Amino acid sequence: MNIARCLETIDRLCSRPFPEEHGWSDVGRGGPGYFVAELGSGAGECGEHTADDVDAYREGIAQRLDDRWGAGPPWGMLTLRVRGERGEEIPEPWATVSVLADQVHLWQAAGTDRWVALGVTGDDDTPAARLFAVVTDMAPP
Repeated sequence: MNIARCLETIDRLCSRPFPEEHGWSDVGRGGPGYFVAELGSGAGECGEHTADDVDAYREGIAQRLDDRWGAGPPWGMLTLRVRGERGEEIPEPWATVSVLADQVHLWQAAGTDRWVALGVTGDDDTPAARLFAVVTDMAPP
């Protein structure tokens, strides 16, 4: 993982048109109004990273995005997950995000109508945690 490359990916997604159909792109999943990009994982060609390592990358990226767009507190996903489990329709990409992570860092990208969420899948017991970013034009519900 490389923080500069992760930031470049997020910047690219903030300016790139969204796909018209749900599917896969060069960075991960996408659909009308959103991208979900995997930025790195605990298992990779450069060796194993612990969940703590992946979390440290997330914090490094979050600090740089805080500097750029202002600090935003972590946003818990449990409420969305419970609402979805109770049958409420949660729009994408937030339905997916609520299943991927317990909390995300969240910003509204200055100068755009896009929201950026940054999170880590799994928990402390998951050796192959994944760092992901979501870029969407849909405000969190």
